[in-house]
Amino acid sequence: MTSKIVPVIMAGGKGTRLWPLSRAAAAKQFIRFVGDKTLFQGTLLRVADGDLYEPALVITNEEFRFLVAEQARELDAKLSGIVLEPEARNTAAAVAAAAVVVSELYGEDAIIQILPSDHDIVIDDAYRNCVKAAAKAAHAGKIVTFGITPTEPATGYGYIELGKDLGDGAFGVKRFVEKPKTEAAEKMIESGNFYWNSGMFVFSVSQILAELEKFAPEVLEAARSSAEEATKDLDFTRLDKDAFVKSPSISIDYAVMEKTPNAAVIPSPITWSDLGSWDAVWKIGQPDADGNVVHGNATVIGTRNSLVMSRNSHLAVQGMDGVAVIASEDAVYVGRLDESQKVGDLVKLLASRKETANLTENHPTSFRPWGGYTSVLNGERFQVKRLFVHPGKKLSLQKHHHRAEHWVCVRGTAEVTIDDKVTILHENQSIYIPQGSVHRLANPGKIQLEMIEIQTGSYLGEDDIIRLVDEFGRS
Repeated sequence: MTSKIVPVIMAGGKGTRLWPLSRAAAAKQFIRFVGDKTLFQGTLLRVADGDLYEPALVITNEEFRFLVAEQARELDAKLSGIVLEPEARNTAAAVAAAAVVVSELYGEDAIIQILPSDHDIVIDDAYRNCVKAAAKAAHAGKIVTFGITPTEPATGYGYIELGKDLGDGAFGVKRFVEKPKTEAAEKMIESGNFYWNSGMFVFSVSQILAELEKFAPEVLEAARSSAEEATKDLDFTRLDKDAFVKSPSISIDYAVMEKTPNAAVIPSPITWSDLGSWDAVWKIGQPDADGNVVHGNATVIGTRNSLVMSRNSHLAVQGMDGVAVIASEDAVYVGRLDESQKVGDLVKLLASRKETANLTENHPTSFRPWGGYTSVLNGERFQVKRLFVHPGKKLSLQKHHHRAEHWVCVRGTAEVTIDDKVTILHENQSIYIPQGSVHRLANPGKIQLEMIEIQTGSYLGEDDIIRLVDEFGRS
């Protein structure tokens, strides 16, 4: 039992609307766009008030599990758990699974707040008051969403028309409108009675379970069965795949919100963005005198109202107005900010071509539970990577059948095991790992370890790894 709100953070999405930084295997919630925190970390900080919230429960997938754990660790954020969906089944299944898990942890009287992990929200008194109003309505049996005051006739959001005044800041829902055309959006904004659907919800466990039982029983049955058959793996709870995939793939909006007579909305005058496009990133940035938002290595001249971001290469932008210029390690996007909602069309085109499909899936920087690596250079029979290993972490004890490796320590201290020999490397020292040797890299130091790895051989794929011992359960 708890009198606090249980935050449930949905962190499994794989959107590509912020390409080339965001990709299927490098989702936007785990990327640092503005500031030194990711959107997921910002969400964790939003629910860090121990007087109001219990520790967050995170719903994610196999691919992102270590990112979730590591980014929570960076903040020293305590979690109620990390639940892994075995396959994407849209938000209704995720909400149902979360409700079942929360009922086991905190009881069916608990109040849940569902939060997408990729939104940018200013935490102030207005936001806190809206959350408290939503919790009060949820205690009264309502399924509550937050309505964001529209600032423009956006066509990428769903809209909510207010119904009856329920008191204490809550209103009934007259109807939902899914992503209208521009003319319809303009009319709705003029009426003053419509709000954007934020995708955030508050409800009691017992109420959402009852609503799912009534309107989406197959979703609830799959969630219950998958939770009953779930297994523990390190800090993760793995929902049973055979049971979970029986759930229909449907959103919580369609499954419950548009059907229930208990839907309510809290008009929320808060600073909010779902960062669904590059113009949204530009709007939350700190502009210079010419309206430009610039991050990373870049120089702009004669340019106005533009977003310029670079991860590595130095961007020089001249004589432009209202554009986004975004450079990742291996791709550059240039487009008009007012057309940035169409990036998805470009990504689909890239994905349809064999020579560019990988640009939409994988990022040059891949994250692992011990740190990660960035691909620097690929050639015939050789590959260069930058490895980064967190303090106290170690890679698996492994070997390769088809390649040898050269490691150069450029920062920190490395502990290298090759067969039965252990060697300590300091900055500017190197070592050779012969093909077929059993080896391991570890960081025994207090600062992050950085290594340059040069691979040579007939096959350099990531699947040429035979893990013999692994502290993360991957052997």
